[in-house]
Amino acid sequence: MEKGLKRSCVTVVVAFLAMVHVSLSVPFIMLHGIASHCSDDTNANFTQLLTNLAGSPGFCVEIGNGVVTSLFLPLTQQAEIACENVKQMKELSQGYNIVGRSQGNLVARGLIEFCDGGPPVYNYISLAGPHAGISSIPPVLCGLKSDPACKKFDELIKGALYSKTIQDHLAPSGYYKIPNDIKEYLESSKYLPKLNNEIPDQRNQTYKDRFTSLQNLVLVKFQDDEIITPNDSTWFGFYPDGEFEPLLSANQTKLYTEDWIGLKTLDDAGKVKFVSVAGGHLNMADQDVVKHVVPYLQNQQSAAQSFNRKTKEPLRP
Repeated sequence: MEKGLKRSCVTVVVAFLAMVHVSLSVPFIMLHGIASHCSDDTNANFTQLLTNLAGSPGFCVEIGNGVVTSLFLPLTQQAEIACENVKQMKELSQGYNIVGRSQGNLVARGLIEFCDGGPPVYNYISLAGPHAGISSIPPVLCGLKSDPACKKFDELIKGALYSKTIQDHLAPSGYYKIPNDIKEYLESSKYLPKLNNEIPDQRNQTYKDRFTSLQNLVLVKFQDDEIITPNDSTWFGFYPDGEFEPLLSANQTKLYTEDWIGLKTLDDAGKVKFVSVAGGHLNMADQDVVKHVVPYLQNQQSAAQSFNRKTKEPLRP
């Protein structure tokens, strides 16, 4: 009887500790890429995989109807919808982590930088995010790299890219950045210049403060990625203004050296992880997920003080 009682007590203690772990774990959200939705097998399974591996509650946050919205709704509006969704989720009220996939990373950064009154973001893991923009239509989307039709299509898109019609009706236009047309980009692109604090007379200290409040920024680049052009954009690398060469690493860009959004501040503090993994676009091996993603979803609320992102006052339960 005594052994049975001890066994029962152990079972109760283990169950209690498991409940405590779940209740204290910081939740995370996942933001999917373009032409996708939360309920498809890829995103649903990935969110569940992260939940299982990290032991933290995870939620794929949908914006509109997913596929169509991600393609045609301007990213400014997508970020606004995501902000309202997050503020309405009681599970996130004390703070949360973010995992972004491809275009979803630009919505994720909109949450971090633009979302007034939202709960704080602790760790942000970016998987193949085009943070510095894309310079051309990925050849894999319209044909072979040498295909003249693909090149012509790219030229046609570039010709109308910064028009109001395209900017208002094609989401990727918000982060398309033509290196030899920077003046038009800064004047007419409606999302990335603001997100990256690129416009000289409109740099916003609040956006920088919010970005540098991150505890960890994990930037994952896929070595064989043919979607993000240039691939180093996933690490904030890009071309110099006016030229398509050379390709600058993140710490060679003005965004970094002049610290427009606080990337240098975070990096100097040891909070930026530049990660390179084998595979094509978002094709991440399970062992890489375990090594580079899961550890940043396992922190406890007790180890991270919560702040109201707008007032900067501590949040209390």
